[in-house]
Amino acid sequence: MNNYPRVNSPADMGTLLLGAALLCISPATARAQKAPLPNAPKVQPNVQLIAQLAQTTAPQMPAGPPPAMPAATPPIATKGPRLTIHQAEQIAIRNNPHISVAHLLSLAQAQVAREARSAYMPTAYGDLESVGSHDQSRMSAVGDLQSSRLLDKAAGGLTVSQLITDFGHTHNLVLSSESTAKAQLENEAATRLDIILTVDQAFYHALTAEAVLNVAQKTVAERKATEEQVASMTKAQLRSQVDLSFAQVQLSQAQLLLLDARDQEQTAMADLNDVLGFEQDRQYALVDQTPANPAPPPPNTEPLVREALIQRPDLAALNDNYTAAKEYTKAERDLWMPTITAMAVTGGAPVRDDLYKSSWYGGAGADINIPVFNGFLFNADEQAAKMRAGAAQQQVRNLEDNIARDVRTTVLNARDAFERIGVTEEMLNESNLALDLSQQRYQIGLSSIVELTEAQLAQTRAAIAAVNARYSYQTVLAELRYQLGL
Repeated sequence: MNNYPRVNSPADMGTLLLGAALLCISPATARAQKAPLPNAPKVQPNVQLIAQLAQTTAPQMPAGPPPAMPAATPPIATKGPRLTIHQAEQIAIRNNPHISVAHLLSLAQAQVAREARSAYMPTAYGDLESVGSHDQSRMSAVGDLQSSRLLDKAAGGLTVSQLITDFGHTHNLVLSSESTAKAQLENEAATRLDIILTVDQAFYHALTAEAVLNVAQKTVAERKATEEQVASMTKAQLRSQVDLSFAQVQLSQAQLLLLDARDQEQTAMADLNDVLGFEQDRQYALVDQTPANPAPPPPNTEPLVREALIQRPDLAALNDNYTAAKEYTKAERDLWMPTITAMAVTGGAPVRDDLYKSSWYGGAGADINIPVFNGFLFNADEQAAKMRAGAAQQQVRNLEDNIARDVRTTVLNARDAFERIGVTEEMLNESNLALDLSQQRYQIGLSSIVELTEAQLAQTRAAIAAVNARYSYQTVLAELRYQLGL
């Protein structure tokens, strides 16, 4: 049975003829137009819309196809030698002035220890003396008790003295100075760790700045392509001037992002040169050795706290300073003990007065010095030394508490940074998919320029967040190594 309508009356026949005439006029009118608009695809009211949009190609415009979106902009080629993070650390250890300062201070403190030990050694000094006097004259005001008679002579002699014992005073001074010298060595090691941490932070900051610069360059290229495409569609009267204005604003924002990224990249390179110990504006091809799948941070913090309390050189330096303060307190206490010294003298007087019976002289003896009273000077010195030792002990406790806190907080920061890597990567993948779909929806006329620009902005933010998360985790790991004294 056919599906043609039945004509029951002359009125029905007239209606059919009028409809046929209108159908004949519609194609002729459409061909008379300058260019046909592309037919919008039929929207399917089901869950397969997104999949169909992903497979839909852009319509052909009268003035030619719009420019294609670039896939990615290759990273800029940085002039200069290749530089790994390990090489940067070694260069900084050789060149950074803070390392030299710490090393020189260590050498100086070692000489202070030698000064203290010199009290164990004998002291020898020579004298050459020549006297011409008025006949039968005597010194009337000399300021101390000594022979007042002046005799003509030209003589020379040697005096040697040796400390026999001071009952622990010198020994404790030597121990104190040696502990201080050891503390300075630990400070030198702590300075080296400080420089290594600063190098790692500057290196990863520079890598982050370069990656953000690449993202900014890619963003400018994509915004430029979008602006050119929208301009072509606006010229063909397929989009309004508002769409073109939105695209131009997005291009300007991308260019501002590029300017900021270039400034940050140059600033990061200047910071790296500073910590490496160079005054010149050197450029490097930074080698990114960051693993694609970094290992997670340690799950338990308490073993790390115990390890840090053992290995941190700055804590060891404070412990050595505390030991030095205790030894110095003992030395101040021993000032009340007697000091026994031996002395020997010898010499000759080839030119002498007739009262001299021999042309040479010599002698040896011992001296015992016993402190009796000096206005409570030694008591005040001992009490001051005890208070300084107590302050040094509290400094050790304070640093131990700070180390435990810093290790725990750094591990927490590492866990947060590690989780951010996965979150930002997922966000970047989703934003890339959303941008692709938004571009296709805009090209086939199913969305506005606002949706496209929002998707572009979200993709740029996600790309920058992924870069920051990747290198922030490496920076936190460097800080954790520093906290552990590694």
